[in-house]
This record gives sequence, structure tokens and C-alpha cells, in this order.
Amino acid sequence: MTTAPSVPTGDPVLPTGRQTFACIDGHTCGNPVRLVMGGHPPLVGATMSEKRQDFLSRFDWIRTALCFEPRGHDMMSGGFVYPPCSPEADASILFIETSGCLPMCGHGTIGMVTFALEHGLIRPRTPGKLVLDVPAGQIGVEYERTAGKVTWVRLFNIDSFLHSRGITIEVPELGPLTLDISYGGNFYGIIEPQGAYTGIDDLGSQKIIHFSGLVRQLVREKITPVHPLDSTIRGLSHVMWVDKPKHKDAHGRNAVFYGDRAIDRSPCGTGTSARMAHLAAQGKLSVGQSFVHESIIGSLFEGRVESAGTLGDYASIRPSIKGWAVQTGLNTIYVDPTQDPFWRGFQV
Repeated sequence: MTTAPSVPTGDPVLPTGRQTFACIDGHTCGNPVRLVMGGHPPLVGATMSEKRQDFLSRFDWIRTALCFEPRGHDMMSGGFVYPPCSPEADASILFIETSGCLPMCGHGTIGMVTFALEHGLIRPRTPGKLVLDVPAGQIGVEYERTAGKVTWVRLFNIDSFLHSRGITIEVPELGPLTLDISYGGNFYGIIEPQGAYTGIDDLGSQKIIHFSGLVRQLVREKITPVHPLDSTIRGLSHVMWVDKPKHKDAHGRNAVFYGDRAIDRSPCGTGTSARMAHLAAQGKLSVGQSFVHESIIGSLFEGRVESAGTLGDYASIRPSIKGWAVQTGLNTIYVDPTQDPFWRGFQV
């Protein structure tokens, strides 16, 4: 296991006057994406993992200002496109959302790649393909572009693996649950139907939000999963409730909880990767097989197991995820601590 990268972590660099952030807003299969085109902070570090730590140390107010109310909302996520960290990459991405600065975000990648290509913010060396540096490592991308519009994006995600099985907790007002923890760029608690949980629709979105926070806290009190190659990637961040699909083309359905009160409207890219690793570890999914994942609103991601291997002591897979995104508008956002008492943003 590697130790946390050694990155200078100075005091927060706070604004002294009005800061302007030029953004492209849109969504990936229903979940919001905000790509920041202008207003990037200068970050220290040789890798995006190190730059992520620097951002959290010195510039996290940018994340809260852009993602929290009154400029954002509980589901808001997005990020910045930076120059590549490695010679083979076309660009780098830093992810932001209400819950923090994620190591990897699948729906965010699909959305930001779509918007960045359509606005000329990324110029690929090989048409139809990209290599991107992200905090979780390096990913590949393929895309189709027609008449200037990106119609789909397939991301080739980082190594994903089942971390632990059979974790039991007692959830107040719900009852006993058994879940597994799987990694697809973030750590997910995966809950399959069982005695106290009979399905997404039976539980309902508000109860999913209520119980997910309890589930996450109870699991955190029992176990702290840590990535075998990057100790800065640690802890359960997402909770996935799985169910049988409704869509005729889907193999499974989910409701993914993140942040404090959010359910992913997309099928969740890193969550789909984690679920595929979970199924592969049980012998239910093999290399070359597809897995179509349905979101709580009925949108679909097409997953595929590209290869299998090992990551540290874990059996792993390399998944790919295909989805689409659309722009909804351009947004110029002001953050001014001299005029706005809520310049950092807030949550209620």
C-alpha cells in the first residue's frame, strides 16, 4: 500500500472580491453536470490525486460555492478540465460535488467530455478517443460525434473490485441489513433485496434518503475500506440499493445515495462499475459480457467487462460505461464575499 502523497497543503486561499466562474450546465442521463470553463484555481501536485488534495486544502470554498445552494443544489456535481499530468494524456479532470472532491465520477466524465469537446476545450490527438488523468488514475474514452454534437461517450474506467462481503448492521426503524462493499472509483455499500428491504419502489425515494445516511454511518463505524494503491481513497461514500429492472433492455436497477440528501438520477458510472465488479466476483458476470444498468428515473448506462486481473490482493475487472449527455445552458456565476453573506454556499 502506498502512503498519502506528500503535497504542500497551505492555508485556504480565500477570495477578497468578486470571483467569476464561467460554466456549462447540463446533465448526463438525468443527473446534473456543471463544467467550469473559467475560474480554475492553480493547483500544486504532479498527479491529479495530489492536485485533488491541494484543492481540498486550499480551494474547497469553490466547490461549496458552486455546488451548494443558492448556486447549486443537493444533486449538483461537475468539475474542471486541466492540462494533462502525464505525457500520454489529452487532459485531466478534477471532480467536484456536494459530498466533496471525488476520486472518480462516471456520469461527470461523460458530461464534461461531451461539453468540453463541443466547446473545443479538449482537442484529442486521436479523433474519437481520449486519455484522461483523474484523481483515481488514468482512464480511456471513446466517443461519437455527429454534426458537432457528441452523441455518446464510453469511458474505460479504472480497476474495480469487490472489497468485502457480508457486513451486517441493524438499521433503526428498518431492521437488519447485510451488504457488500465494492469499488468502482468510489467505495459503495451494495444492498440487494432481503428481509428488511424488498425493493426500490417499496421503500420510496424519501425513505431511501433517510435510511442511506444511517446505513453509511453504521458501516463506517464497522469498517474503513482503503484503496490498495492510494491510501487517500478511503471510506464508504455511496450507498447503492439494487433491484430487478423495469426497462426491457436492463439487467438491473439501482438507487444510488451520495452526499447528504442526493439520489443519483443517472445509473451512476462508478456505481455501475462497482456493481459489475461485485457481480463478477460472484461469477455472475464475465469478460466481454454487457450489463445494462437502469436508474431510478429509467435512464440507462451500458456497462461491459473489458478485462480481468488483480489489484493488490483483490481480484479486479476493468469496466467500461457508455452513456450520453446534453447541455442545458451557459451560466456565469459570481461569488463575492464583500456583497453576499452566503458566498460559500449553504445546505439546509
